[in-house]
Amino acid sequence: MTELLPLNNSHLPVKLRLEDYLRLDAAGAFEEYRKTELIEGEIFFINAQHRPHAVVKSRLHVLLAAALKAQDDGWEAIVEGSIAVPPHSSPEPDIAVTSEPDGKGLIPLDSVKLIVEVSDATLAFDMQRKLALYARNGVPEYWVVDVNARVIHQMWTPEGQTYARHRELAFGQAVKATTIVGLTIETAQIG
Repeated sequence: MTELLPLNNSHLPVKLRLEDYLRLDAAGAFEEYRKTELIEGEIFFINAQHRPHAVVKSRLHVLLAAALKAQDDGWEAIVEGSIAVPPHSSPEPDIAVTSEPDGKGLIPLDSVKLIVEVSDATLAFDMQRKLALYARNGVPEYWVVDVNARVIHQMWTPEGQTYARHRELAFGQAVKATTIVGLTIETAQIG
């Protein structure tokens, strides 16, 4: 008979795997909640969006979508699409620019060129935990739109848990993407 040995720490957290999260979702485990996302093995419930957040996100999506369509190079801006980041994450950013908008399942991580998070109540989470997740997994460019301070944090060149390059632009300034040639967004209309 095999003897079970006690763990040194009885409170070890267990990270939920992406495939288990998707099984739970398909089985209806999260139906009573509006939306969820899996970040580093933990399930987070997404709060309702208030108008300032929703308006900025909507206007920014319209600008990004129009600029990408004009370029006609295969990139598309998707609103609130979940991204597969195995083995323990499935974030649902406000906007993801992908080369694979069509298909079944989650957006493949390797198709994502730019992620945009619009933040009012989630700024610390977006600038710390999500920033580390995206950088660690090689997302080429990440923007955090701070609705309250009226600035856009533009980050690129992922290195480890962070981005090597960063600039802050006030609403009204043009944002020139560093990873999609020719993509520039005039932000005067976003908020």
